[in-house]
Amino acid sequence: MPNIWYGIGGLAGLILLLTSLRVLKEYERAVVFRLGRFNAVKGPGFVLLLPFWIDRIEKISTRTIVQDVTPQDVITKDNVSVSVNAVLWFRVIDPERAVIEVEDFSFAIGNFAQTTLRSVLGQAELDDLLSEREKLNQNLEETIRKHSQDWGIKVLGVEIKHVDLPVEMKRAMAKQAEAERERRAKATHADGELESASTLAKAAKILSTDPTSIQLRYLQAMIEVSAEKNSTLVFPVPVDLVSALVPRDGPASENL
Repeated sequence: MPNIWYGIGGLAGLILLLTSLRVLKEYERAVVFRLGRFNAVKGPGFVLLLPFWIDRIEKISTRTIVQDVTPQDVITKDNVSVSVNAVLWFRVIDPERAVIEVEDFSFAIGNFAQTTLRSVLGQAELDDLLSEREKLNQNLEETIRKHSQDWGIKVLGVEIKHVDLPVEMKRAMAKQAEAERERRAKATHADGELESASTLAKAAKILSTDPTSIQLRYLQAMIEVSAEKNSTLVFPVPVDLVSALVPRDGPASENL
């Protein structure tokens, strides 16, 4: 009979030991409350608790958490209504505060990120929102970090993911971009025309000071035209062109 009681006692002790023992992973921490009061932060590895619900724990993950910030309607400083969403990276660095100071730290920081997104971006103009995202990301990260550090949370980064513009604004920006492309094309064409006109003016100046150059250019043009087709071409040759090419003191000059 005593052996039976020993067996029952041993089995009860084993059950109490198993129910009092916890195994925490490398990235997990246990915030231990003893009789309702904070006792310690334990883990990772084996954690032994007092039985009969004397010790209760809250498990916290210390891994980096990636959380999407739901799209927020923002009115920019220049009164343009846009929808903006973002992504937030953070991790728990003080499990005690993350459990005691706030009821649900993930929900709390998500809601604070939403209000911060509307507040910070509402002070920026649309052009800054589209071209100065790095600066705005830093402002968002700094603001959220200051507020969430009391919750035992470290903000690792905030990034604006997408800015959704109204349809009318998209059309206006497309027209503006098209007008800018046309302006650049016209400017390039005008620069080419100016350069061409300058070259022609220089050539005309050179030819006007040397009549022989004009006559040689005329002959070169005839040679180029005749080489294009296998046919005979008849050109009227000006007398002054021939006389300019033949010496005037020779016999041939007397026959002209």
